[in-house]
Amino acid sequence: MSQILDSVPENHDRKLVCCYINATSKIQVARITNVENWYFEKVVFPGQQLIFETTIDAQLEIHSGMMASSILSDVIPCIQIQIQDDSQLAPSWLPKVPLPISQQTEVVS
Repeated sequence: MSQILDSVPENHDRKLVCCYINATSKIQVARITNVENWYFEKVVFPGQQLIFETTIDAQLEIHSGMMASSILSDVIPCIQIQIQDDSQLAPSWLPKVPLPISQQTEVVS
C-alpha cells in the first residue's frame, strides 16, 4: 500500500497496515506525531474507515471536538489496529453513520 503524499520514511524496516473506523457521529482528526521525520494527519468522517501504513511503534491520536476546538480523546498503539488481510476490514453491512442509541440493535454471532 503506498501513500503518495504521506509515505512512511524509508529508514523504518517494519511497517504496519492499520485500519481505524470513526464509530461516532462527530468528525475526528487522526494524527500520528511520534514517528521521527514524519507527520500524518487525516480527517475521518462519521462511519468512515481509514486505512493507512505506518511504523510498528506509531501511536494514533484521535482528536474530536466542535468548531475551533479540539480534544485529544484517545491514543491507540497502531499495532492494536493492524490488519493482516482484507477479511479484517469492516463488514459491508456496517452502517456508514452510527445510528442513535435508541435505534441500535445488538448483533449476535
